[in-house]
Amino acid sequence: FFFEMMSVGKGVLLLPKQRFGALVQSVTSLGNCSCTRFFKRSSSSSSRNGAHHQPSTQTPPAPLPKIPLPGVKNVVLVSSAKGGVGKSTTAVNLALGMRAVNEKLKVGVLDADVFGPSLPTLMNISGAPNVNERNYIIPPVNYGIKCMSMGFLVNEEDAIAWRGLMVMSAMEKLLRQVAWGDLDVLVVDMPPGTGDVQLSIAQKIPVDGAVLVSTPQDLALLDTKRGAKLFSQLNIPVIGVVQNMSHFKCTNCGEISHVFGKGGAEAFAIEHGLDLLGDVPLDMSIRTHSDEGKPIVIAKPDSDQAGVYRGIAAKVLNSLAVTC
Repeated sequence: FFFEMMSVGKGVLLLPKQRFGALVQSVTSLGNCSCTRFFKRSSSSSSRNGAHHQPSTQTPPAPLPKIPLPGVKNVVLVSSAKGGVGKSTTAVNLALGMRAVNEKLKVGVLDADVFGPSLPTLMNISGAPNVNERNYIIPPVNYGIKCMSMGFLVNEEDAIAWRGLMVMSAMEKLLRQVAWGDLDVLVVDMPPGTGDVQLSIAQKIPVDGAVLVSTPQDLALLDTKRGAKLFSQLNIPVIGVVQNMSHFKCTNCGEISHVFGKGGAEAFAIEHGLDLLGDVPLDMSIRTHSDEGKPIVIAKPDSDQAGVYRGIAAKVLNSLAVTC
């Protein structure tokens, strides 16, 4: 009930209602048809005049300065540039692993996947968040982690049918109009791909490092390579690579099987001079506890699987030189 329907051309968009005020003001304004008319007018004008694109001889404008998030000391992006490789599960367990390494740390997680948010399920959080007197969203907290996701603002079964400009505006508000407070680390669970959201986050806020997540499979590594290239172009240091679903250990006989291939992400890390942060097994308990909203680091802190995530977290914190 936080969204209302709005017709745009022949389609329908879900737009947030006014309850969140400034959070969605610029998002809803993008539904105005004036921008559509502008693009149509520009296109038709060029066609009538026979105009063709000419390379610009002007000096490109200097990039806008990145504005830090108030109170946030470090920002870490968790990216795979591909869906279905366990990136969100890794991001959540990384954040929880940081707290397990040092319980004094103040850690937050931002789910930047507007179209497919998974943080509400992973962190067992439901319901709309509250807002403070400044109309900033107060991020819900569970397991000691501050969380924010578009999934808190829509019903679980609702599809978010937004175009790029609206997504960018919504992402800006999720960054700027959330009362994060003081955080030692904000872990950002990036959406798949190397598009608008990735560029928007990387170019608007200081980012201290990125963690790449991939299975050993060659097909997954193709997109991981693209993600690494993007971060290189944006001058964002890659802290290292997590090889997820690296192997499967039979619970009956103990035999090790490499379902998605063997050592592909490790070879990628060596080839690009990156650290292999850890090998996360393909394990039933990781999946089960994630679906139940109690990640493995919380559900079974003494397990080998939780130990892998704590080890990854310790390496990331060491790279950031985070102390408390």
